[in-house]
Amino acid sequence: MAQTKTMISTTQAPQAIGPYSQAVRVGDLLFTSGQVALDPATGALVPGGIREQTKRVLDNLAAVLEEAGMDMANVIKTTVFLKNMGDFAAMNEVYARYFAPEGVVPPARSTVEVARLPKDTLVEIDVIAMQP
Repeated sequence: MAQTKTMISTTQAPQAIGPYSQAVRVGDLLFTSGQVALDPATGALVPGGIREQTKRVLDNLAAVLEEAGMDMANVIKTTVFLKNMGDFAAMNEVYARYFAPEGVVPPARSTVEVARLPKDTLVEIDVIAMQP
């Protein structure tokens, strides 16, 4: 039997600016689109460097997960896109607070350096989450 694909959308994260969904649920799995460091209220890039941008990205992802009835503990896989791999340690410091608190199994992850990201941001992250 085919499973239904359901769009997830929230105003607490930046709205999609193209023909894509903030997230799509299929069965117990949720696939998010990549989030960048845009303030959902203004649509503007948050000020600051990699730490501030990573925090905004993860707050945006948390809002999408919440809309789907999930949280960061439900995330099983992440993909991190960095404009500069030299930012890895600083990004990872913020990332760990969201995905690896005491007693939580952190998700699997891939991290890649890319030439350019939307709005010239420093980091973009997408996740796959699973409803228990």
